[in-house]
Amino acid sequence: MADKPEVGSVGWMDLTVEDAPRLRDFYSQVTGWKVESLSMGDYDDYVMAAPGSGDGKAGVCHARGGNAGLPAQWLIYIVVADLDASMASCKELGGKIIAGPKKMGDSSRYCVIEDPAGAVAALFQSS
Repeated sequence: MADKPEVGSVGWMDLTVEDAPRLRDFYSQVTGWKVESLSMGDYDDYVMAAPGSGDGKAGVCHARGGNAGLPAQWLIYIVVADLDASMASCKELGGKIIAGPKKMGDSSRYCVIEDPAGAVAALFQSS
């Protein structure tokens, strides 16, 4: 997300699983996505890129470190203007914060929420 994403847009999506290499290969073969490794220090997660442009479209991540405990499902990141205000609204309206808030990069932040119906999404505030 090099440019500042528009508030209200889906800025990214990723999948966090125990066997990231297996799912990386699955989606690469099924969709044609090209794989780019992204160092997480002791291991690599994966950016899945469009075959033509090479633009990153999604991530396949290990269920380790800050991602431990996230559900094994595609997680969309919805861009919000004020993460703290969005988290407060989530709780007031019957949702739950299930992870975070956490830093991403220098000053961007995100959290993972569960809505009143049980669906999970991430909220992302860009720096």
